[in-house]
Amino acid sequence: MSKKPTLICIVGPTAIGKTALSIKLAKHFSSEILSADSRQFYKEMSIGTAAPTPEELSQAPHHFIHNKSIHEAYTVGDFEKEAIGFLSEYFRSNKYAILVGGSGLYVDAVIYGLNTFPEIPAGKREELEKKLLDKGIESLQAVLKEKDPVYYASADIKNPRRLIRALEVIETSGKPYSSFRKGMNTNREFDTIFIGLDADREIIYDRINRRVDLMIEEGLIDEAKELYNFRNLNALMTVGYRELFGFFDGTISQEFAISEIKKNSRRFAKRQGTWFKKNEEIKWFDYLAPIEDITDYIIKKAP
Repeated sequence: MSKKPTLICIVGPTAIGKTALSIKLAKHFSSEILSADSRQFYKEMSIGTAAPTPEELSQAPHHFIHNKSIHEAYTVGDFEKEAIGFLSEYFRSNKYAILVGGSGLYVDAVIYGLNTFPEIPAGKREELEKKLLDKGIESLQAVLKEKDPVYYASADIKNPRRLIRALEVIETSGKPYSSFRKGMNTNREFDTIFIGLDADREIIYDRINRRVDLMIEEGLIDEAKELYNFRNLNALMTVGYRELFGFFDGTISQEFAISEIKKNSRRFAKRQGTWFKKNEEIKWFDYLAPIEDITDYIIKKAP
């Protein structure tokens, strides 16, 4: 029986250097790259999602980058189906593929699969949206913390869409939302090698701050301004855009909006750490580790 192909999965906090590493590994293993970043799918969002540059995209074949519009409904289940469909075909003639991204749920969907979410009865979402309006986002946060502390610890609890999605599943099924995100019994036709990039917190935070400054220099404010009219779409309820929408609304200054992007990006990195550190399959490397150390590990680990 032939050996399974290998999916090399690169994870870690935002701004740690996952894109650069993925390109080096793609060249080394003559492989292609799949993005598992839940915002880089959207073609209207480039600067604020730190999507690979045209130069980076030209160095290795990439998939699931700018392949959707913010106006399309696109779920993690859709991504799982499309990514697995792509890999099934790709692995017929290739031994290695690379999955890269900081969106833990999307990574897990490809590696482990997702259990089927329950059908949400009519009116449930409206009920939760009314609670949000009447009692504020803190009321939803409190319920989630009580009903599903596991998801609460890693979720973007300032994103009302994420809160409502989790709570409608919890209240419909009577089960924690996190239990539907761990389809650990799914069999895949490939083996996975996890590579994690990490650094001291101060280094990560400094890299995040510098990346945000670079985004501003590259035109993030203009990019966000073009998307302002669509600010209520789920895709745009994300760090880097919602803060600038507050500036456009006149509720905060531009300087404060930029500082909030940095702060919320640092918080996001902390949540990413919480998520990935629970996965004992990940082999962690310092972000400055020689590429040879990582390729040697992969070669020894691969079946």
